[in-house]
Amino acid sequence: MDVEAPQRLARALGESGGDGWLDRLPGIVEETVSRQSLDVERVVAPGGRSSLVLLVRLEDGTPAALKLAPAAARPEAERTALEHWDGRGAVRLLSSPGDALVLERLHPEVSLRSLPESRALLEAAGIVRRLWVEPPPGHGFETVAGRTARQAEAMQGTAEPLVSSALAAREELLAAPAEALLLHGSFRQGKVLGADRVPWLAVGPEPVVGERAYDLARLVRDRVEDLIASPSGASATRRRVNRLADSLELDPDRLRAWTLFRAVESATRGLRAGRVREAEVALEFASWL
Repeated sequence: MDVEAPQRLARALGESGGDGWLDRLPGIVEETVSRQSLDVERVVAPGGRSSLVLLVRLEDGTPAALKLAPAAARPEAERTALEHWDGRGAVRLLSSPGDALVLERLHPEVSLRSLPESRALLEAAGIVRRLWVEPPPGHGFETVAGRTARQAEAMQGTAEPLVSSALAAREELLAAPAEALLLHGSFRQGKVLGADRVPWLAVGPEPVVGERAYDLARLVRDRVEDLIASPSGASATRRRVNRLADSLELDPDRLRAWTLFRAVESATRGLRAGRVREAEVALEFASWL
């Protein structure tokens, strides 16, 4: 089957080195589609940086989406999280042949980013609140401490003053006891899509177990380009932190600290990959916290 990965996915896998998954992708698609008797409509583009999503129809004509991702993206963790949420706040898993995920069809062209900012943040808060649940017994999800330990190690040696502040913030956060809930792990407006059975559902989790403030930190940085372009960007960022913390009953200082760490970590990854402008924007944002 002639399937070409969107440029965004191909570029991201090229940066990470990959394992030849893109070369095997046409065969993976053909095998999965044949085994599940799926009718492929089209590839979702521009798509994400870690997976290929195709709009398909099941054998009975039901619209669905087929998601394929390399092992490094940990599709098994996403499957377990989606099974645990069972459609509450997140896209429903219909089946999971091998490492593939067959999901209910959402509207990939409509995300919370299509709404005015204040409305989008309100809707996002309502969705993410539903995802914060106790993890299943005997789960194998990463913890926030474990995930950020790897990230912190990769940040070492970066010639950027904010790195030391971000690493110190992480150490202080992890020194204090915190809750251990199942989190989306990569929650932001673009990860909440329009749906039919309810207005909005989350997609693309990178599940992790830890405190809610960690999960909300990426949402604080949403629409960062607009913040950077605004003369009141710094004050607007601080207001956003306080507003989100208040609406979800979180400690604003912990949310601010996790937002700092995640923004600086994102910037250092951008620098390593040569995405200089993206890194500069994240660092300017971080300097306001």
